[in-house]
Amino acid sequence: MRRARSAAGAFIVAALTLLAVQLPAGSAHAAGPRIDLKVLVVTDGGTPVSAIENQLTVEGVPHTTVDLNDPNRPKITAAFLQDSVNGSPRAKYQGVVLPNANPFVDQAEMTALAAFERSFGIRQVDAYVYPSPSVGLNSPGFAGTLDGTTANLTTSGLSGPFRYLKGPVRFEDNSPSVGESYGYLASPLPDDPARGASYVPFLTATADGQTGSMGGVYTHDGGRSELVLTYAYNSGQRQFRLVGHGIISWLTKGLHLGYARSYFSVHVDDVFLPDERWSSDDNCTPGEDCAPGVTTTPIRMTPEDVTAAVNWQTQHNFKFDMYFNGAGSVEAIERNGSDPLTTSLVNNRGRFRWANHTYEHPYLGCRQDVTVVPWRCQTDATGNTLWVSKTTIKDQIARNRTWAAGKGISSPTGELVTGEHSGLKILPQQPVDNPNLASALNETGVRWIGSDASRDKNQRAVGNALTVPRYPMSNYFNVGTRSEMVDEYNWIYTSRANGGSGICEDNPATVTCIQPLDTATGYDAHIIPVDSRITESHILANDPRPHYVHQSNLAEDRILYPMLENILGEYRTAFAANAPLVNDPMADLGAELRRQSAWRAAMNNVTAYVQDGKVTVVPPSGVAVPLTAPQGTRDTSGLLGWLLGEPFGDQYAGERSGYKTTNTTLTLP
Repeated sequence: MRRARSAAGAFIVAALTLLAVQLPAGSAHAAGPRIDLKVLVVTDGGTPVSAIENQLTVEGVPHTTVDLNDPNRPKITAAFLQDSVNGSPRAKYQGVVLPNANPFVDQAEMTALAAFERSFGIRQVDAYVYPSPSVGLNSPGFAGTLDGTTANLTTSGLSGPFRYLKGPVRFEDNSPSVGESYGYLASPLPDDPARGASYVPFLTATADGQTGSMGGVYTHDGGRSELVLTYAYNSGQRQFRLVGHGIISWLTKGLHLGYARSYFSVHVDDVFLPDERWSSDDNCTPGEDCAPGVTTTPIRMTPEDVTAAVNWQTQHNFKFDMYFNGAGSVEAIERNGSDPLTTSLVNNRGRFRWANHTYEHPYLGCRQDVTVVPWRCQTDATGNTLWVSKTTIKDQIARNRTWAAGKGISSPTGELVTGEHSGLKILPQQPVDNPNLASALNETGVRWIGSDASRDKNQRAVGNALTVPRYPMSNYFNVGTRSEMVDEYNWIYTSRANGGSGICEDNPATVTCIQPLDTATGYDAHIIPVDSRITESHILANDPRPHYVHQSNLAEDRILYPMLENILGEYRTAFAANAPLVNDPMADLGAELRRQSAWRAAMNNVTAYVQDGKVTVVPPSGVAVPLTAPQGTRDTSGLLGWLLGEPFGDQYAGERSGYKTTNTTLTLP
């Protein structure tokens, strides 16, 4: 009963005030205006405003959306925007996003919004506007396609909300035959001190000999500030993802709920095993879909490949996660009497992170009938699916751990990737998990199990474990050379008339047919740029899901390296040193994915506000709250907080950010 009363008391305390962030306070006075930490998004359904709304979502910034196309939408009135709480005026929103500078048919709505912004000092983003004096710009000096243009952030931008970037903002140009970006360049009007009007460019570019602003802050109308963007974009385009976080930081004055990082980890599967090689003659892979009798030489790393991996990691400040199968080493030693690859990997074991990929890489779902293509699940006489047993699953996990321990390889017991992500559901043959999998994971202490993000992107529970969806990269497991990679790629993505499988013709909604690539140049000229863009889109979307490849991609032509060098090069060319890639192991990435999911489900039901320099947040019980705050913010909670305060959260992208759990009171000057 004492425990019950204590728990109830703690719940009541937590429900009253869970987080407090305090800025320097002034002299004692009546409570000042309260500003809720939520953004108002007014949308017309266009891609620019939708992109900003998506950025708010992926960063975990609470927001309310009003759709101008909805006849039942609320009107933007003073009562909608503000009220009073305990006698103090309250702004219900800390920032406003509009599709353009004035999207309202009823000008009374714009009048109410302008008055609200002046009264509380609320900032406004105009997602896409035509340059004109109404936004502090002259008529455009250039109007047209911006594909391939490199815009540049000004000193004001780089010292302000875009301090996490180096300066260049390259616009995509993915197809010479399709216009992908359209916009306007314009010069600012002269400042008008009498009117309090000024325009400060943040982003400029040159096109057809004309230089002008395509993004800047227009201050006018009694101090109202608008971030004006004069080019079109969508949420998937690189030119938006680069500046998206800065738009949010500017809008919220650097203080908002939410947490963002650039995550990139690469899992290398099948380490110690050989991988079957693609047959260019038969367009198949032995052991997978080849007819009996078709053979190829398997692909397996060598000691020289290990040395190359160690050196590459050092040169590029990046660490691989090696997902290993101990049986590959045992079989090589039994066959040859020794295994130089094992010796090299064991000698370099401290250079990599290691994780369990099962001992022999068997299929751990249903028992497979491989006499047909595609394979199917075996059934008993009454039609019930036959499953791999719990004993077999546990044995594969335990034997690999024992083997690794004998080699001095340290791998976390809580992490596992099964061969082919088997045991987990795989459509269409196996629509449910192996019912023996959950208990096997529970009994072996597995808490994080890798899944295939291309099939099952959302994190979900499997017993006591959670899945960590992994993105496959376009470096196939069954290729060791560039030409093999291109040959298989052509088979998948070209029409039957062009010698391909026709998969693209049969699935036009999800696969686009291409012209056959040159096997000598196609990997570098086409596959690397395409897959790099896909991977970078994950990195720039605050997405902690890791990526995976196979040991074969570190062997022979070592085709993974030019792909990674392109991805790392693009990122590090654009981003400043204060926003490094987060290269974490699977358990950390899974935990972040879990935190993100819990917060996004709760964030729009949170009470959070700033008043008199103090931010108060009352989150749902049990939910970790993410907060981003300006540099210099310190955690001064506790009895001696004002004396011994520590920097709040972690430093990233020129800000401080971190998660705080419930029943914690903070004062952060």
